[in-house]
Amino acid sequence: MKEAEIVHQFQKGDASAFRSIYDLYFDYAIRAATIVMNNNHFYAKDAVQETFIRVYKNIHLYDSSKPFKPWFYKILLNECNRILKRNANVISIGDRVGIMNQDNRVKDEMNRYVEYENLYDAIQKLEYHNRIPIILKYLNGFKEQEIAEIMNENLNTIKSRLLKGKQKLKRFLNSEKGGM
Repeated sequence: MKEAEIVHQFQKGDASAFRSIYDLYFDYAIRAATIVMNNNHFYAKDAVQETFIRVYKNIHLYDSSKPFKPWFYKILLNECNRILKRNANVISIGDRVGIMNQDNRVKDEMNRYVEYENLYDAIQKLEYHNRIPIILKYLNGFKEQEIAEIMNENLNTIKSRLLKGKQKLKRFLNSEKGGM
């Protein structure tokens, strides 16, 4: 069944369709939220959980003439921002190493991120207005127009932020390699 059909079934009240939406979006949502939440996996899980609750409660507000994915990610980003504001002292992944050593399950989860650590660190160094478009485009596959709609920004603004964000990422990653 196609995504549009699944969403339509959910709007009609089919609870199993919601499970299908959850299965389709959970992995992408947790990855995006983890990066937005400064690699704090626990807050990312909260943001994703709240996002799915809001989607469930507000599916009647979704305009089925538009793509579902941007609507979903707009809710996700709003939840991430709400949690970040509420918890202004979100700690980074590096500050939690001691905690992770006590919990093998969490340690195993974090091992998945090790190979991307330099990239994630570089993304975290970006300013918010450059970081979010980079995450949405390159980690979640959104088109620039969709990103502009999600962020309520002009398309040219998004293009500029993507270009500047990529340039900054390149500088950060090159400096990590010692200027190579």
